Amino acid sequence: MTEPNAAGPSILNLGAIDGDLRREDAYLRTGHSARTVVRETDLRVVLVAMKAGSRMPEHQADETTSIHVLAGCLRLDLPARAGDLGVGQLLLLERAVPHDVEAVAKSSFLLTLGWKNRA
Repeated sequence: MTEPNAAGPSILNLGAIDGDLRREDAYLRTGHSARTVVRETDLRVVLVAMKAGSRMPEHQADETTSIHVLAGCLRLDLPARAGDLGVGQLLLLERAVPHDVEAVAKSSFLLTLGWKNRA
């Protein structure tokens, strides 16, 4: 993984990070693991790896978020509806929307959280 650098753009090897996540104790115990790959004052990007059948119980974020499926298939239960997200699909969620996530298949996704810069 290349660390963020003020002198230029960063390139991240998400495949390598995904492989690392799948070897972590948390992944083996709970069926999912995550790593923050971008941490800025107004933005977080988190790579999440999930085993098929694993579930993240209902939760919500205080920030606007997106879920971008990189591999597999996710099922999300939202207040208005439930639905599946496949590879290449992107879901946008307003802040404070309760949802849960289930991996229909072995999956990985990018969770992006953004908020107004409070500086």
